[in-house]
Amino acid sequence: MANYMNRELSWLEFNQRVLSEAQRSDLALLERVKFLAISASNLDEFFQVRVGGLTMMHHSGSRKRGIAELTPYQQLTLIRKRAATMMQDQYTLLTEELMPSLAANDIRFVSEFQTLNTEQTLHLAKRFHDSIFPLLTPLSYEEGELLYHLPSLAIILACQLKDSSGEKRSVFLALPDSLPRFHHVPTDSDETLFIHLETLVASQLETVFPDEEVLAHTCFRLTRNNDIVLQEEDAIDLAGEMEEVLEARHHGVSVRLEIPQDCPNSLKDLIRHCTKSSNKDIYSVKGPLRLNDYFSIAFAPGHDDLREESWEPQRSARIDPHLSIFENIAEGDILLYHPYDSFEPVVRLVEEAAEDPATLAIKQVLYRTAKRSRIIDALIKAAHNGKQVTVLVELKARFDEAHNLQRADELQRAGVQIVYGVKGLKTHSKITLVIRNENGVLKRYCHLGTGNYNESTAKLYTDASYLTCKASYGEDASLFFNAITGRSKLTKLNKLIPAPTQMKQALIERIHSEAERAKQGEEAKILAKVNALQDKDIIDALYRASKAGVNIDLNVRGICCLKVGNRKEAKHIRVVSIIDRYLEHARIFYFHQGGSPEVFIGSADWMTRNLEKRVELLIPIEDSACQKKLIQILEAGFKDNAQAHEILPDGSSQRVSKSIDKDKGNKTAKPFRLQSYLQKQAIKQAQAQAYQRSTTFEPHLPAND
Repeated sequence: MANYMNRELSWLEFNQRVLSEAQRSDLALLERVKFLAISASNLDEFFQVRVGGLTMMHHSGSRKRGIAELTPYQQLTLIRKRAATMMQDQYTLLTEELMPSLAANDIRFVSEFQTLNTEQTLHLAKRFHDSIFPLLTPLSYEEGELLYHLPSLAIILACQLKDSSGEKRSVFLALPDSLPRFHHVPTDSDETLFIHLETLVASQLETVFPDEEVLAHTCFRLTRNNDIVLQEEDAIDLAGEMEEVLEARHHGVSVRLEIPQDCPNSLKDLIRHCTKSSNKDIYSVKGPLRLNDYFSIAFAPGHDDLREESWEPQRSARIDPHLSIFENIAEGDILLYHPYDSFEPVVRLVEEAAEDPATLAIKQVLYRTAKRSRIIDALIKAAHNGKQVTVLVELKARFDEAHNLQRADELQRAGVQIVYGVKGLKTHSKITLVIRNENGVLKRYCHLGTGNYNESTAKLYTDASYLTCKASYGEDASLFFNAITGRSKLTKLNKLIPAPTQMKQALIERIHSEAERAKQGEEAKILAKVNALQDKDIIDALYRASKAGVNIDLNVRGICCLKVGNRKEAKHIRVVSIIDRYLEHARIFYFHQGGSPEVFIGSADWMTRNLEKRVELLIPIEDSACQKKLIQILEAGFKDNAQAHEILPDGSSQRVSKSIDKDKGNKTAKPFRLQSYLQKQAIKQAQAQAYQRSTTFEPHLPAND
């Protein structure tokens, strides 16, 4: 029996956990819709990248086996079967539960255009004529033609037409992404009525094709391979090469073709042929396509009674709003845990540095940024103000390449020194360095984190931020930036542990150290929180540690190739996965070390790509208060019995049950929800700090001459 789970099947089990949130009848209705949309969006990316990559390997004749000893063809066979079941679950949930529940709460969707009254029909016809028709571009099809330029992930109408002479032809109509998917239909009641864009367009086809009869039509959706690799060894203009890669993605091979179940066979055969899709790539669906568009329904204004109560990020108790961010950091290290703690101090660090007369230089790595980024604006302002600004923009951040190209161009035009990543590696580190002249002495301020510099996702993802002005961290930050901008060797640093040069070995050494302590009869324990665990060397080290008696608790949100069970290699290992309103994104690591624990945060997951093929940072947290906060977060994750799933030996998962508390008469233990607990803690600490400040008198002192 293999000691490892297949990566792709493990990911599908993760997405099933996301879908299971949508299947919960006890969850607020629009929260369920949101989780359905998330599961669909996740599946889109999975097909584009993972299935796309495996398809390319299979077509090239590769029989290379993955960690679970499966060939690309074997993996594709298992993936198709599992994905088909998941998509069936999605559509059963939508059509049999969510749609009726939405209708019962006065949110309804038009099923047939003919059911609308005359006033509604005329209103929609006018909207089509004014706002939709000018943007449509029909694409005529010649028999035998392969339409490589049909857009991936778009909803496309396939139409069979006949003119007055009896001649037949086929036409494809891709619906532009710039158009809303759902259009309001006016009603005389309090009901909110929507019509899908494709239903509206289909009702007006006689306007699009005048003097022709529409014999048949259907909609379909094509997913293309997006696992296109940048050949950067000989790239002279990396930005130009990336633009070519983005263009190539529009013409990738088909890896999934979604077609309605009631599609006429003649149209299905036509679509399959012109997209060069195999029968294995076809997924028949019973309901509307592109379920990720239901995000807009989940977040539409109104119907707040159908959502969970909102949570607001809190101002950290460690941040005094009356002081500059530099004064706050100078008082002591600051650990923030977003989004419970506001991301605002991280933004303030860059914004204040841009305006601060004492700031000489700002250096930062950008991987994914918000569309309207205050951080980008601050960097541009800093350059305009004469600061030395250096930014590494990672062009190989998947699906953000075009956005990053655009922002890099804006920064460069403002005078920012731009570096496009590191040759052969993705730079995934989360680091900012600000250098100030304080009374003739240079002082360095650092932000080191687990998440991107993205103000939008900072409200949706859980991540850790560490702010410090300790000299050892500042020196390391300078060495780090010098290495990646000057192409020098990334030598051993004082505190920070970089990948790909040292991180993997450092982690294995610490796992091994815990194993040695266990063999000596000492208490030995490892706690870790990651998004994914796939690296074979790390897994093998954990197996050896478990066999030696180390207690290992792992909180792995997504992929987990480690196989739990009662085998001697894994009987001391427990793996849980938490799916909740925020995406669990932080990476936190604890090694007991004989009672003198080592605690780290990091940008890297325990995956081979992160540890060997990316520039990452592992950050030791030595401040006792910061350490304590991280340990509490780790431990609370393993107490969760509301949103946690336990990973089972076959790779599937089940919800963690509320255990029996024998000390309380065999009553079920109280529900404990990690994210709710952390939100309450953040509110409690913010209120306590606000009260303390309101009752403390601080005199104004005369300025020194």
